[in-house]
Amino acid sequence: MSTNVSPLAPKSYPDMPDIAGVTFATAEAGIKYSGRTDVLLASLSEGTTVAGVFTKSKCSSAPVDWCKDILSGGKAQALLVNSGNANAFTGKKGKASVELSAAIISKAMSCPLNSIYLASTGVIGEPLPAEKFEDVAAQLVTSQGSASWLEAAEAIMTTDTYPKVATASVELDGKTITINGIAKGAGMIAPDMATMLSFIFTDAAISPAVLQALLSEKTETSFNAVTVDSDTSTSDTVLFFATGAAEGEGVEPVVTMDDPRISVLREALSDVMTDLAHQIVRDGEGARKFVEVRVEGAESDQSAKTIALAIANSPLVKTAVAGEDANWGRVVMAVGKAGEPADRDRLAIWFGDVRVAVEGERDPDYSEDAASAVMKEDEIVIRTDLGLGNGSATVWTCDLTKEYVAINGDYRS
Repeated sequence: MSTNVSPLAPKSYPDMPDIAGVTFATAEAGIKYSGRTDVLLASLSEGTTVAGVFTKSKCSSAPVDWCKDILSGGKAQALLVNSGNANAFTGKKGKASVELSAAIISKAMSCPLNSIYLASTGVIGEPLPAEKFEDVAAQLVTSQGSASWLEAAEAIMTTDTYPKVATASVELDGKTITINGIAKGAGMIAPDMATMLSFIFTDAAISPAVLQALLSEKTETSFNAVTVDSDTSTSDTVLFFATGAAEGEGVEPVVTMDDPRISVLREALSDVMTDLAHQIVRDGEGARKFVEVRVEGAESDQSAKTIALAIANSPLVKTAVAGEDANWGRVVMAVGKAGEPADRDRLAIWFGDVRVAVEGERDPDYSEDAASAVMKEDEIVIRTDLGLGNGSATVWTCDLTKEYVAINGDYRS
């Protein structure tokens, strides 16, 4: 957790409404950090349904494996998260530590082991001292409801410079339904998740199958459409919990994707997840610029996304942005290396609203001053039109600065 807040951080935080069936408590377990909270326990009302999306890393962490194993049960009563230690690449010790962690919470909360979800973030390769949860378990249970949404988000931070929260509300059956989310992440961020955790909660009653379909769909256009440094972590976890408390207020459960109310839920979930994803990019380690990369005119949406990510992940593009250099040649390079269909002589590129290249060469009306002015902004749009079809995609990234190297050069110290 940095003491220097990112210049791209939100100027204020939203008011986070309570969600019936969800309470938080945090504690200082001393897993890595001292003098700050590093453990979060969320208590979830009985009957809460759950869905999850996880890292695609072949070296996934022990908590990821645990969550995957119990997800088919579709029910949750607790979420335990720690920062400072990822419990990844820890062998048999890692498996033993998640089993001990779950057992400690199961005993303290009197709930089944397979209803306890775990997540860890921090250093890879260090065994997690799960016995430290024993020291704070009673405190976490007896103080449920004492931590706010912002405090919950603060407890799971590592190199983040600010806590990440988002909320949206919609009307279902004449009642207000709320979706709240928290997230952490600043480095080792790339699609297929990242060293990124996010936990989303709603009071709507939603079946596990529908919850999973919604989460998987919206992950693709939010958390899987951001990149800070192209590195995918071992620990990526997004969990979506539905307490069902609104059913007691007369809101009928959502049990199929054919439900006409799905559209408003989908939009609200998208708003929350996209907001959190953007906040992660804005907190990219050392970031000074927020960059939106749009690709249009590709042969397919997937082709467009591959090209967009090639641009967004290019160190040369990202360092040019950091240096406020309108070097559109590096965008051409990134398009060409992506391995997707492209025609040099149909390519057009814009920085902001300034077209810098068209039909395979520099725009005849190109203005270095106008392009340079765009690059001095805190938020920059790089748009590319391939001129081949109707495929399009948008991804978000940040610049690559000297501070990124400094942060990661001494991360373990």
